[in-house]
Amino acid sequence: MAPHFVFPPSLQALEQEPEDNRLYAQNPVNIASLRSSELEEFVKGLSFDLSDKELFCVEEQDVFDRVHSLVRNFSGLAPSCKLNIVESLRSNLSVLLPNVDSLARQDDDGMILDRIGSHRNAFKIYTFFLLSIVLAEESCASSGNNSKVTATARKKQPLNSWNWEQQRGRVLNLIANSLEVNLSLLFGSSDPDENYLSFIAKNAFSMFENASLLKDPETKDALCRIIGSCASKYHYVAQSCASIMHLIHKHDFVVTHMAEAVAGAETKYADGGLASSLIREIGRTNPKDYVKDTVGAENVGRFLVELADRMPKLISTNIGVLVSHFGGESYKIRNALVGVLGKLVAKAFKDVEGEVSSKSVRLRAKQAMLEILLERCRDVSAYTRSRVLHVWAELCEEHSVTIGVWNEVATVAAGRLEDKSAIVRKSALNLLITMLQHNPFGPQLRTASFETTLEHYKKKLDELEPPIHENSVTNGLSFDDICNADGEIEDCNAKTMSEEQQNSLPDSCFPHMEDAVTNKDSSVPDVGNLEQTRALVASLEAGLRFSRCVSATMPNLVQLMASSSATDVENTILLLMRCRQFQIDGSEACLRKMLPLVFSPDKSIYEAVENAFITIYIRKNSIETAKNIVSLAVDSNIGDLAALEFIIGALVSKGDITTTMVSALWDFFCFNVNGTTAEQSRGALSVLCMAAKSSAGILSSHIQDIIDIGFGRWAKLEPLLARTACIAIQRLSEEDKRRLIMSNGSRLFGILESLVTGFWLPENIWYAAADKAIGAIYTIHPSPETLAAELVKKSLNSVFDVCGGDEIQKDIENCSTRSLTTIQVAKLSKFLFVVSHVAMNQLVYIESCARKIRKQRSKKEKAETNGVALGEKHKENGISAELGLAASEDAFLDSLAERAETELISGSSSVKNLIGSCASFLSKLCRNFGLMQKYPELQASGLLALCRFMIIDASFCDANLQLLFTVIENSPSDVVRSNCTIALGDLAVRFPNLLEPWTENVYARLRDPALSVRKNAVLVLSHLILNDMMKVKGYINEMAARLEDEDDRISSLAKLFFNELSKKGSNPIYNLLPDILGKLSGQNLKRESFCNIMQFLISSIKKDKQMEALVEKLCHRFEGVTDIRQWECISYCLSQLAFTEKGLKKLIELSKTYEHVLAEDSVMDHFKSILSKGKKFAKPELKTCLEEFEEKLNKVHTEKKEQEVTARNARAHQEKMGSLETFMSSCSSGVEGAEVDSTEEGEVINTSIEDTNGSLSGHLNSNSESEESSGASSEVTESESGDMEIQSPKIVLRGSKSRAREAKTRSETTNASASTRKNLRVKQRSKEEL
Repeated sequence: MAPHFVFPPSLQALEQEPEDNRLYAQNPVNIASLRSSELEEFVKGLSFDLSDKELFCVEEQDVFDRVHSLVRNFSGLAPSCKLNIVESLRSNLSVLLPNVDSLARQDDDGMILDRIGSHRNAFKIYTFFLLSIVLAEESCASSGNNSKVTATARKKQPLNSWNWEQQRGRVLNLIANSLEVNLSLLFGSSDPDENYLSFIAKNAFSMFENASLLKDPETKDALCRIIGSCASKYHYVAQSCASIMHLIHKHDFVVTHMAEAVAGAETKYADGGLASSLIREIGRTNPKDYVKDTVGAENVGRFLVELADRMPKLISTNIGVLVSHFGGESYKIRNALVGVLGKLVAKAFKDVEGEVSSKSVRLRAKQAMLEILLERCRDVSAYTRSRVLHVWAELCEEHSVTIGVWNEVATVAAGRLEDKSAIVRKSALNLLITMLQHNPFGPQLRTASFETTLEHYKKKLDELEPPIHENSVTNGLSFDDICNADGEIEDCNAKTMSEEQQNSLPDSCFPHMEDAVTNKDSSVPDVGNLEQTRALVASLEAGLRFSRCVSATMPNLVQLMASSSATDVENTILLLMRCRQFQIDGSEACLRKMLPLVFSPDKSIYEAVENAFITIYIRKNSIETAKNIVSLAVDSNIGDLAALEFIIGALVSKGDITTTMVSALWDFFCFNVNGTTAEQSRGALSVLCMAAKSSAGILSSHIQDIIDIGFGRWAKLEPLLARTACIAIQRLSEEDKRRLIMSNGSRLFGILESLVTGFWLPENIWYAAADKAIGAIYTIHPSPETLAAELVKKSLNSVFDVCGGDEIQKDIENCSTRSLTTIQVAKLSKFLFVVSHVAMNQLVYIESCARKIRKQRSKKEKAETNGVALGEKHKENGISAELGLAASEDAFLDSLAERAETELISGSSSVKNLIGSCASFLSKLCRNFGLMQKYPELQASGLLALCRFMIIDASFCDANLQLLFTVIENSPSDVVRSNCTIALGDLAVRFPNLLEPWTENVYARLRDPALSVRKNAVLVLSHLILNDMMKVKGYINEMAARLEDEDDRISSLAKLFFNELSKKGSNPIYNLLPDILGKLSGQNLKRESFCNIMQFLISSIKKDKQMEALVEKLCHRFEGVTDIRQWECISYCLSQLAFTEKGLKKLIELSKTYEHVLAEDSVMDHFKSILSKGKKFAKPELKTCLEEFEEKLNKVHTEKKEQEVTARNARAHQEKMGSLETFMSSCSSGVEGAEVDSTEEGEVINTSIEDTNGSLSGHLNSNSESEESSGASSEVTESESGDMEIQSPKIVLRGSKSRAREAKTRSETTNASASTRKNLRVKQRSKEEL
């Protein structure tokens, strides 16, 4: 019998002679010395021997030596040689494996032992050499980086050619098959020897470290089978568990494959020992270790989730050992455990079998897992909170959330919408979307619908209740009473529920679903017995709570649409779309608030709004689409209309709004659709005007309809229709305008003139219509100034000729209001509006004419340049340039335009134009404050006209600026102040030098008590500053204060301003921050408001250098400040900075600048906060330095506090002594007065009285004691102790006993007087002498 084979540590170790009798390579062949032909013959000879001889021939020394020599040099062999060797060894082992089972059928014991030994030796040798070949080839392939061969390439090669990837899979599969045979016959026990298993497992795990190898499915499956067999079948669990954990911690790509191997072993061998051991190993790990090893923690977490997905029941029985890690600091492990619980809830409890007790235990375990998931929604880590919400969404998709828990999850999700982390808010939004999509209550969730249905079934339930329980509580039913053990309502009323609430269709949309509850028959269907009715009522109550919960999130969703995070906005829009689909209350109104987001610079937000608009409003049916858009236009405000115009223009350009939809809109405008109202007609024309901005040809086919309908009888029913028709005329193409003037111009201008000067429009509509009518005249009329002059004259005549113009003018000049009536005020207001609007349009017209002339000249010059006589023209242009003719033409054109603008208001000294005459009248009118206050409408119109005239003419502006600011400060009308504030923005653009001295007054509008004025002030200043039309002055703190405005809209606008300002240049907020800090700390701001403002401003500074410079600036501000409040404010701002290592060092260096402020506890707290945050990221050296600095600060703080206490005590003592001396002097004056009285009223009587020196001397000298006088007053007496003492006399006035008593009382209470101090000094000197 051949020597037994033992697996060596390496191939080279087989050449060393062992101490015991084991097989080794005694005569290895030097393969490198053989020529190729000799090598081929050598390989062929070996292959022949392996195939011709018995399977055990590999035990023979000669064959063994030759195989060893070839395997050791396998990487240097030719492909054909490699193929022969591998095929020979593989085929022999594959034949050997079936023979192992035949060993059990042998009868001769002696013979069978020999055969078992030979089989065992051959088995081990073949396994060793094949695995050695795999390792050698893989090592060569990885070093040569040529291991990637596609499956397609493998299929194209013939079977007899060398393809290592294919051979590798065959070899490893063969080894995996060898582990699955009955090896106990070979090794004599159920487990093979340790040497064999260790070799197989070690090399299998080493191959798992090769990521490219695992990409081959055949190889990967074979390795998984090998590991599963070793661990589960042959109980190689401890070593396998250690190797698996090592691989998981080291390589992330093995996680999924290891989970597959573990799950496959449990499935094949019905043994979950390996999985249980791994879970226990993970559970035993110290949670702090996962904090240090973040990569390992993430891989372990993924592995647990994969195991829970593949083996939910086994993991559910071992989950207890993992729950303790919820208290660990590694959020990645907590994330993984949350995912594990989600998988278990979804899969581990689907088929609950067994006894009732076992079933209840498992269901209690499920309920405990759900409670943990709800609790983890409040985890300290945002990543964990986000992960929990994601898991809940998965559970909702898989219908694993019971109705009893549904509303709790919805409440949690609604609360997480206000989370400070964007990823948590995103997950909460997605969870609510999923819950709506998979809700168990039906396809429509209107609150009114549920309330109506619930009321009906409650009545039905009351009828079914037995008389004894007539007064029992129905609404208080809990799910524990009416649900089955799984927390689900028993399916006893499915038919009735389908009648009342259809099953939820996740991806379907029901935009036009009728309300089944309100339209159904009033009789309630019979749902069965009492318990079924109770279950239905409970289900309806749960649905009602869910509907109200989602509806209550609408205010939060509106806020999220204004979020700076694009993901917030996108997911909010998706949720609102889903809410609209399920008819949640308030969703329609919220969706309309998304329209202004089309102006967002973020492309993803714009695309989200556009897609939502198309999904909601664009339908295949053109009439339906037109109706949706018309309804939206009719109900929109000015801001929404601007956004709608932008979207409509984009959709027309893209072709999403087709010609058939445009035709449907014309049908609505022309009343061709049955039931069309005048309001819908106006809305249709408004949408067509929006579309015409992108494609002007849309209006060309219905110009006559626009005139006939827009200014006809329908305009009286819908006054805004005339205004919309004026807009449509302005949107006509140039060709359509020319055709209109030629065919119907006189009629159109007559209509527009009557619209401005007539009285057929309501008062509140006239101003808007007249605005657009005058604009239309200036847009299409060839000489608009002539028609505009007629308009002004007619308006003027309607006021002054008819109503007594001379009297009105005299009244205005004399500040009287006798002649003005309500009608005259209305006409005068309209006249001022017309004349000012005409003046503004005339200014725009002059500028457009100048631009047109320049454009024509530029076009002419370009044509001449491209002409035939190119050289000659260039010569002429060169001469003109030398003479300056071209520049002089531009200057002449500019002077003409400037002169035309000036003549609008000022005119010349000799000629007074129409508008100029009105300007002087207007100036006098606005100065008549009594008249203005009596007629607010006239004041609004007059000041608006005044502002327009000021915008036109610089001299008029300069003359009336003080008047304008006086009105802004003192006018009681919010409308007037708002209009003037807006006008200030135009004046600042037009005449910046004139407005510059009034900058402080402009900023003062930010403190206006009216919300509208403050909002307009924020908008105006934002526009001016962000467009570089106004420099940021020293009053920017007023804008900063608006960050905490009581109105959310103003606060949001201020935040938007500072966000945009921070993007300009190198962030101006960095330079403005110290000034803002100084001024805000001096204002009467609430501490919370100040902190919020400064925190927001500091958060906009991102650069480390700026942060470090701010540290220095803020520290130096401590030196010149003595106010404690300012110390607190500066230290708070320091604590909000994002400190770097340099910043902390600078803070330490500048400690001398703020040592004197450390006595304040609040200031010290802020510095402690800085140091605590710095320690979190500081390196060891800096951390030590920070700890020393903290000790220093604490020492200084303690010393300063002690000094402060000492100084306070000293001041208190000084004040006490001062008051005491004052009191003594007053008492002395009182005694002297008494002496004077005594000489006047009677003689002095000496009496023995109680001495009062004791109490006083006790205060001044602790060693002196109170004594009593036993002798006559004013005598020197000797006390028992030998002290000499002089007694002060007590004065008793004869004939005045009451005054004597008063003097005595005063003496006893004060214990001090001038004479007693004298006696004390005598006493003290006597003591010293003695």
